[in-house]
Amino acid sequence: MDQKRENAIKRMKELTAVLLPAAKAYYQENWEIMSNREYDQLYDELAGLERDTGVVLAGSPTQKVGYEVLSELPKEAHESPMLSLDKTKEVTALQDWLGEQTGILSWKLDGLTIVLTYEGGELVKAVTRGNGEIGEVITANAKVFANVPLRIAFEGQLILRGEAVIRYSDFEKINEEIEDVDARYKNPRNLCSGSVRQLNNEITAKRNVNFEAFMLVKADGVDFHNSRKAQFEWLLAQGFDVVEYETVDKESLPGAVEAFSEKVSSCDFPSDGLVLLMDDIAYGESLGRTAKFPRNSIAFKWADEIRETRLTEIEWSASRTGLINPVAIFEPVELEGTTVSRASVHNISIMEELELGEGDTITVYKANMIIPQIAENLTRSRKIQIPETCPVCGGKTEIRQINDVRSLYCTNPDCQAKKIKSFALLASRDALNIDGLSEATLEKFIAAGFIHRYADLFHLDRFQEEIVTMEGFGKRSYENLMAAVKTASNTTLPRMIYGLGITGIGLANAKMLCRSFHSDFSAMENAQKEELTEVDGIGEVLAEGWVSYFASEDNRSQVEELMKELTIEPEPESQEEAIFAGKVFVITGSVEHFANRKALQAEIEKRGGKAASSVTSKTSYLINNDVTSNSSKNKKAKELGIPILSERDFLELLGGNENAD
Repeated sequence: MDQKRENAIKRMKELTAVLLPAAKAYYQENWEIMSNREYDQLYDELAGLERDTGVVLAGSPTQKVGYEVLSELPKEAHESPMLSLDKTKEVTALQDWLGEQTGILSWKLDGLTIVLTYEGGELVKAVTRGNGEIGEVITANAKVFANVPLRIAFEGQLILRGEAVIRYSDFEKINEEIEDVDARYKNPRNLCSGSVRQLNNEITAKRNVNFEAFMLVKADGVDFHNSRKAQFEWLLAQGFDVVEYETVDKESLPGAVEAFSEKVSSCDFPSDGLVLLMDDIAYGESLGRTAKFPRNSIAFKWADEIRETRLTEIEWSASRTGLINPVAIFEPVELEGTTVSRASVHNISIMEELELGEGDTITVYKANMIIPQIAENLTRSRKIQIPETCPVCGGKTEIRQINDVRSLYCTNPDCQAKKIKSFALLASRDALNIDGLSEATLEKFIAAGFIHRYADLFHLDRFQEEIVTMEGFGKRSYENLMAAVKTASNTTLPRMIYGLGITGIGLANAKMLCRSFHSDFSAMENAQKEELTEVDGIGEVLAEGWVSYFASEDNRSQVEELMKELTIEPEPESQEEAIFAGKVFVITGSVEHFANRKALQAEIEKRGGKAASSVTSKTSYLINNDVTSNSSKNKKAKELGIPILSERDFLELLGGNENAD
């Protein structure tokens, strides 16, 4: 074997060893050990070497389509293999591929590919792409997708393919609701994969998964006049959402690609490129396929706009998990129409691989035209010092290796960055209700050193200049936040107490305490266990938690500082008779006589009662307008002999059918 060929095969083995774990991590385990750009570069290098040498090694990632699935979902073989697409980054290559044919240009959506089968007009089966040969049966989950028709007018057998995706806007809302930052999803694709492959489709239903059809495989007896476009139009008429597309020829193709590229930043669905499909069905199928790619379609990945700049520093950003991430700060450059000056480096492994150093010349780009990333380090000085102390608390740091990735962590259990959850609770809707101060924003502010104690939430104006230049912020966002902080400074005592996060003290208990102590906070914080247990709903465990909280001098000083920032609005003493004193209500289902459940809850609390979320032996009444339903709460109430009331029954308890609207 000549030296050149020997080196090539050696390099192929090296590339395979790097690409296989990266692909497994991305497709099977939903985490990343390298950027998409780096993966594509290495993959293309391997494919080129295979072409040059004529050798394909066993296990080469160019010969695989995904990975074997590992979930407990039933598995089923596809009637025909679901192949990956060949790809290019050159518009001229797309034109050459299309030739004199007409094509369908559409988004290449970044979600999970699904095959749907309808018979007799009913959705009877849904299967994931899996490894291309065998997928997972997720029929029950597909039936709760946000936009999948359960029944269609066409009664023959219909088989179609599409992408299950979650919108960026829904992704952000779902992540905001996950209190544990560690448990949040990295991107919409990971969230979608986890949602579609659930064993419990109730969870799938809550995730607002959308299905975008992109290929009709079979429709018995329908003449589509040999046109993919006609198939798309027919699917639309059946009630399916079809991926956004344009009909193109060789001349119009560049303009259509440009039009799609201009929509990337505003598109709510995650996309990692475009797909060009032959409109002529027979001609496209006559082209056949390779071992990995069909020849009737091709993917287009955006040619990255790359700019050269100078790395000025590495900023270390601490999170509530203790993880301290490196962030590259560089001289501002224009990318895809916006000014960019920072990019996450993710972990120490990637930072060391890039051999970063302050003053290095680097190239940067936006992954999928959205997320700033470092492409290359042209200098590779390796002059970065890994901090030995946490940038937030000054505690000792240590490097830990997890899943072959080296990352930096703060070892101080009392690090303020780890207390994001407590600040988030204080800012939450039922507490001080500071609109716009999400956990993600708090994490940024704490990492930047803007927030250390509760009272600091009311002095963010000291950092106006820094906040308005933060990613995701601007002058208007800053002004809205300041207005929300000002509004939040006028609050009630129960809201403030609930926001302190004292073990077991929810908003209802806070209200009961305030009512019992006549809103005398000094008396409340100095109360002994015996006094507290006299309050309805406060048992020994809650009383011990309360006393323990105020036994801490730091907690007392934090609360004292916070109270100085607040104007506590007096709550009028209830004039209603405490007819529900000692009673516990659970409310479920929709309400009709009250504006919402909270209005009904307020009516209960006003009369000395308490509202709880689950049915237990301590529950006095379950309120459910559907008294005869077989819901889990109704069943539990019946088992325990707890009365189930409709709203009308509840109003009668109040002494008459009074107007509660």
